[in-house]
Amino acid sequence: MRPSGRKLSEMRGVSIETGISKHAEGSCMIRMGDTHVLCTATIEDRVPPFIKGSGLGWVTAEYGMLPRSTTSRMRRESAAGKQQGRTVEIQRLIGRSLRAGVDRVALGERQITVDCDVIQADGGTRCASITGGWVALRLAVNALMKAGDVTSDPLISPVAAVSCGMYAGQPVLDLDYPEDSEAGVDGNFIMRGDGQLIEVQMSAEGATFSRDQMTQLLDLADVGVQELVALQLKASE
Repeated sequence: MRPSGRKLSEMRGVSIETGISKHAEGSCMIRMGDTHVLCTATIEDRVPPFIKGSGLGWVTAEYGMLPRSTTSRMRRESAAGKQQGRTVEIQRLIGRSLRAGVDRVALGERQITVDCDVIQADGGTRCASITGGWVALRLAVNALMKAGDVTSDPLISPVAAVSCGMYAGQPVLDLDYPEDSEAGVDGNFIMRGDGQLIEVQMSAEGATFSRDQMTQLLDLADVGVQELVALQLKASE
């Protein structure tokens, strides 16, 4: 039995509320159970120097956790004067995941920055950030298209992410913190809405895993991602 009482293939309750930020070109609050992340997208008419003049657009991301997003207060990274390695790794993951669903030629030579701020954490913050980040990106692109700045849709497919793992010897979908902290195997699966894989992060946290178990977790992830994609499309209509 899972601590939450959910079935093995059951997601936490997920909601996506758009229009959260008055000033951002695209924004949403995604809630996956007790993990809540504010995602905003900002459009700029510039690109990083390494692609300037190429005609290609760029999508990047920044990620952070508020001090009381966890059970005890975390020190602000700005107070320490640098970002933690985990933060840098996650924001790079978000950026390259979102770019995998973008036609950068169609986007044109502009940059969209997706900011993901964790308001409350209960496991799966990077997955929620990717999933909500795509909705913010979708809304920002909608604004570009409405203004006539982009003539063809640069978003190839939705991008969503979900965690899966082996908990008490069973494959489970969408781990919350109590499961994540005790899972023998933990994995994050990032996929496009058309079924294409973007990235798979799997590790043995206390037990090794077989090829069959990896396939089971991948199948669960596919189910979860399709549920998330349906919510993304509905939220960004």
